[in-house]
Amino acid sequence: MTLESPVALITGASAGLGLALAHGLAERGWTLVIDARGAEALKDAADALAARTDVVPLAGDVADPEHRADLLDAVTELGRLDLLVNNASYLGPSPLQALAEADLDELRRVYEVDVLAPLALTQLLLPALTTASGVLINISSDAAVEAYETWGGYGSAKAALDHATKVLAAENPALAVYAVDPGDLRTAMHQAAFPGEDISDRPEPATVVPSFLQLLDKRPASGRYRASEFAPAVTS
Repeated sequence: MTLESPVALITGASAGLGLALAHGLAERGWTLVIDARGAEALKDAADALAARTDVVPLAGDVADPEHRADLLDAVTELGRLDLLVNNASYLGPSPLQALAEADLDELRRVYEVDVLAPLALTQLLLPALTTASGVLINISSDAAVEAYETWGGYGSAKAALDHATKVLAAENPALAVYAVDPGDLRTAMHQAAFPGEDISDRPEPATVVPSFLQLLDKRPASGRYRASEFAPAVTS
């Protein structure tokens, strides 16, 4: 089966930025494959999206090779892939740890989810993306370029993902390959980074969706971008 509508695969799409992006694409008629570790939250997300578009929810951990194979199967069944958004991330323990005191098992998990899993999923889906002359978006962070205390694990993982993104762009010139920093958002992950603090001043994830849609529309040269470079965040 090959669909006429474009197809996007978004990881970590049961909440936060991933879910907001899914709704933005659903409004444009995209068919969606979405994943998240929490099956119940993913089902709720899929039910809401199904009112607007066709959606395939697959619960699982992107660090699990079997789950990644299931995602590949879903894309193969749909017959095309125009956009891959590697959004699923792992922050590490809360509160965050200084590198000198970091639990190395937790650090390995950060790198497994934030660097190796996106790369592994991209490897699986590159043929489909290439056929569609598609778009790859890896979600980055300002912590990838700024040295924030206690953010060394997550930040260095995102820095590694940024560089991998740059290399993938050089190796796959037929694709548009982006690392995108969405800015600070009011998400569960951001709250976990600041336990007990009020983060209500951060914008909701939906406010940056127009930036991502403009990125897809304008399709600039592959590279690293901030969402704010495409459109200012709308009022939440």
